[in-house]
Amino acid sequence: MLRALLLSGAALLALGHDEYHRPRGEGAAAEVAARELEPEYWAAEAFEGIARRLRDGANERVADRVVMFLGDGLSVPTLAAARALRGQRQGRSGEEEQLAYERFPVTGLAKTYCTDAQIADSACSATAYLCGAKGNRGPSASARACGAGTAAPPAPNITCTPSPPGRWPTAATSVGIVTTTRVTHASPAGAYAHTAARDWESDADLLADCGHADPAARQADIAMQLMNSYPGNNFKVILGGGRREFRPNTTIDEEGASGRRLDGRDLIEEWRARRAAAGVSHAYVWNRTELLRAVEDPPEYLLGLFGASHMRYEAEARAAGADEPAGRDDGGGHRAFPRLALLETIALSDAVERADALLPRDARS
Repeated sequence: MLRALLLSGAALLALGHDEYHRPRGEGAAAEVAARELEPEYWAAEAFEGIARRLRDGANERVADRVVMFLGDGLSVPTLAAARALRGQRQGRSGEEEQLAYERFPVTGLAKTYCTDAQIADSACSATAYLCGAKGNRGPSASARACGAGTAAPPAPNITCTPSPPGRWPTAATSVGIVTTTRVTHASPAGAYAHTAARDWESDADLLADCGHADPAARQADIAMQLMNSYPGNNFKVILGGGRREFRPNTTIDEEGASGRRLDGRDLIEEWRARRAAAGVSHAYVWNRTELLRAVEDPPEYLLGLFGASHMRYEAEARAAGADEPAGRDDGGGHRAFPRLALLETIALSDAVERADALLPRDARS
């Protein structure tokens, strides 16, 4: 059976069914195709890659700001497929294309497996890349005790300084998070939340699992930690989805969706009241138009929640003309939507390229 499959694949290639590797017509594309047949073409490309990295040299300056992009669920095969798709959309065969971050002078790989599982979930992997330590996949059995303080001590996180021991003191720099998932989802929540279970995004989730009516008898939910606990309550920028986790279940939001909170608290309004009381400029926005207006005169604190749950996929939002900024490559992969997952990866590359232009790597502080 295996031999038959291999022969079938070879026959298909021989018949020219790979549309992206047929002779590429005339003009510049045909000239490139002809040069690619010469070994010297590939040798020159390799030497140019080495020379480019040598020109960059060692950068020993201290960065005064860091922008960390995370492609949730972004595996090496997804990168390869997205690279090819991006090139094909521009009329090339695709393999020669590079995503923005593949052109950086230094590239590395990291393992983000869980301590108890080879295939990571977003919670244990967030602990790995944000804290430099590994954790278990999902909630542990002991977490179901649900009591406040039953979770292990928090690991030091890159959004704050790990000193003194066991505490998260105020960070010296401004910090913000931007995501197209719910801001309380496991990956972004790893930047600020300490929780026994990744799914405890609102108090409704805690009540469903724990049954404690008294908030003092259980840990704070993830949305509550973002708004009221360090380091989340110091974040200057919070942009993403997940309005429902911050609003009471008795309210309807700007797009007609109901909140989920059972404690009656509107954490968005509490955030606004707290900033107003502190006398600092602030803005809450819920669509792209309001976001662009806020960017014209940036406030000191910006909260943007653009969907009741996750935001739309990039391609779907654009096709619908949605008034929201639009990665969700992980969601596309989970749901077997390869086109959406790859377009999300390309959108991530575009975002990295834009940030790299706005904050040049050779700029001095």
